[in-house]
Amino acid sequence: MEIKEQWINIVHQLQDSICKGLEDADGKATFHEDNWEREEGGGGRTRVIAHGGIFEKGGVNTSVVFGDVTDTMRAQLQINGDTWFACGISCVLHPASPLIPTVHFNYRMFELYDAEGNVSDRWFGGGTDLTPYYLDNDIASHFHQAYKNTCDAFDAGFYPLYKKNCDDYFVNTHRNMERRGIGGIFYDHQRPSEKMDVQTWMKFGQACGETFLPAYLPAIEKYRDTAFTAEQKYWQEIRRGRYVEFNLVHDRGTIFGLRTNGRTESILMSLPPTVRFEYAYAPAEGTEEARLQQVCLHPVDWV
Repeated sequence: MEIKEQWINIVHQLQDSICKGLEDADGKATFHEDNWEREEGGGGRTRVIAHGGIFEKGGVNTSVVFGDVTDTMRAQLQINGDTWFACGISCVLHPASPLIPTVHFNYRMFELYDAEGNVSDRWFGGGTDLTPYYLDNDIASHFHQAYKNTCDAFDAGFYPLYKKNCDDYFVNTHRNMERRGIGGIFYDHQRPSEKMDVQTWMKFGQACGETFLPAYLPAIEKYRDTAFTAEQKYWQEIRRGRYVEFNLVHDRGTIFGLRTNGRTESILMSLPPTVRFEYAYAPAEGTEEARLQQVCLHPVDWV
């Protein structure tokens, strides 16, 4: 089996198992599947959940896309080659309760080919990050510890490096370097080597994907029956605005999808259903809202 076929199987298996676990956790809503095709080559399957017992909006998407390297891609994405292939899985979940964090993950493989169809470059990327609205130290530590354990099984240097990458990537630089959330892990453009060959990178991506449910579900179970106030919902929507800002202004995945004529509905599935943009809003000092914002401005070592 070709390497790309192996990876396609991995992402589809992850999509199936994660969707099943999330449906069980939600207890009310199920995923709606929307299959789509891309005119230039390939397509994907978008699965969306909404108006559930837990999830106000969310999706778990897979895509297998390919095409010619265009002049626009060469100029704007610094990609050189004749044709390209990309396959990945991505997930964003926006719970209704502001006490349950938003979460995101993405794992992908990208290949470039020369004019004869030979692989000229191949790299892997991915990560998972948590965006709480109210800080729970136990939940934050559990989430980070889960990914540290997974990283350590492959390389003890991965977690500290990828944790820093995450803290440095999901940043609204236009808001005084305010992070989108409390991070997790993030890696990109990781090419196979003697230490980590293609099979090992695929296993690593698979292991990170399999870590998602045990890392995230405890936050749901802890707060699923806890009431929240209108003021807490208001703050959630303020912070969701920061999420939108990052995704539309800075996120490379969003930019890549839009510039390669990806499916807009699937790409923008990551955006929350309701947000607020209040002029010069700042939480009152000494509040839980201010504590969360300070952590976003100053990343914490959670492990």
